[in-house]
Amino acid sequence: MSPPNATGAKALTRALRGAGISRIFTLSGNHIMPVFDAALDAGIELIHVRHEAAAVHMADAWARLTGEPGIAMVTGGPGHANAVGALYTAAMAESPVVLLSGHAPRREQGMGAFQEMAQGDIAAPLTKASWTNRGADLVVSDVARALAIARLGRPGPVHLSLPSDCLEATIETERSEAVDITPPAPDFNAAAIVSRLRGAKRALVLTGPVTLTKRGRARTAALEAALGIPVVGMESPRGIADPSLGAFAQALAQADVVVLLGKRPDFTLKFGKPPAFASGCEILEISVNRDVFAAIESLSAAARAEPPVKNQWLSEVHAAIAYRPAAWNHATSAIPGRMHPVQALRPLQALLDAHPDSVFVSDGGEIGQWAQACLSAPNRVINGVAGSIGAALPFAVAARVAKPGVPIIAVMGDGTFGFHPAEIDTAVRYGLPFVAIVGNDARWNAEYQIQLREYGPGRTVGTELLPARYDKVAEGFGGYGELVTDPAQLLAAAQRAIASNLPAVL
Repeated sequence: MSPPNATGAKALTRALRGAGISRIFTLSGNHIMPVFDAALDAGIELIHVRHEAAAVHMADAWARLTGEPGIAMVTGGPGHANAVGALYTAAMAESPVVLLSGHAPRREQGMGAFQEMAQGDIAAPLTKASWTNRGADLVVSDVARALAIARLGRPGPVHLSLPSDCLEATIETERSEAVDITPPAPDFNAAAIVSRLRGAKRALVLTGPVTLTKRGRARTAALEAALGIPVVGMESPRGIADPSLGAFAQALAQADVVVLLGKRPDFTLKFGKPPAFASGCEILEISVNRDVFAAIESLSAAARAEPPVKNQWLSEVHAAIAYRPAAWNHATSAIPGRMHPVQALRPLQALLDAHPDSVFVSDGGEIGQWAQACLSAPNRVINGVAGSIGAALPFAVAARVAKPGVPIIAVMGDGTFGFHPAEIDTAVRYGLPFVAIVGNDARWNAEYQIQLREYGPGRTVGTELLPARYDKVAEGFGGYGELVTDPAQLLAAAQRAIASNLPAVL
């Protein structure tokens, strides 16, 4: 029951606090001012950002790094519209994000209210569920429903709009609306699948983005150990050509049985067709809509009934994933004052290796791919299957909130930096240091390379950028900045950036 004179806003913050939510990533606006006020009494910290999409990206990174739902809150109308695009990245990353959007008053809907918009309909294609609250007395049950759906089965974002008059209204009696949030029943025979895997010569288990978190990798490693069969997680828009997976594509083409565990046979797998898969390869799918971790536990339990498979296939796949061209060891730039991405990135591994819970953030077209090939960490947050760019700085801010005291290295291109540079201001205000590495080639290089390849050097257009000093941008916001042109100086510069205890851009 709500306490006397409780409003919808107070019920909202009380429900969130009761669910263990202690912070919200948000940007202020008219419709959500009652929640800002209520959050003070509820003891909920508001991380106040500079763009609504950044709030969603931060909630996404928080969810991936902690395993808890990430909460973003924005105002209605254009604030909601700004936030919606970022939901796609969270959805494709299988990230349990709840977007709370302010909304025009219910009593004025259909009358041309200020910033009135069909918010639920707009967010619906990018979420697991999207609806508008219908009264202050339903706020608590709506919050519980949103949190449950976000985590149910295949995790993903949920949107709830909150009309301003519902937030302001006093609650007489709380109501709830029943909704079936029962996890999907098991739809596979774990023992039969394990038997089929063990009967193959070159079997593989492929998993999706939700298993690429630190927690997820521990679960898949345990399954691999029980089976003696490779379990490979995939979260890159480049799919089987994921730079962090080395020569995995060649191994996949040799597999005779592949189990897709919560992984769609989509574009990242060339739709399960030859030549990415051998023509006789048997593909078994375990639904993407069930709880992937529960499925992993079921398979692991079935696998432990017998000793793991002993053959060379597991080591061959591991070797393929670890493969990097020997020429990279001597890579240099032919342009004076520039460095090859491998020169710029490999020295940073020492910083990530310095802590058992370090965080590596990667974003961007070309530089992001090099970073994923060169760097690894216990926690990795990338732009993911969505193939979007621009989230790296919000990701890094949220990573520091989630992981105090650990090294955070965020690699991005100059194009990516331009999406959310003002979140350096957010990081400075809240004392959230990280090190951002900006590969500055003064162009949208991924698209530039496409133009060169497809149309020729005389037909490149719309891919040029200024050779801007992004380190100076960081300094302008009160952060630390340094220009590095010599690879021999990179590690020392990164160490100085860490020592500054400020949001830093190199």
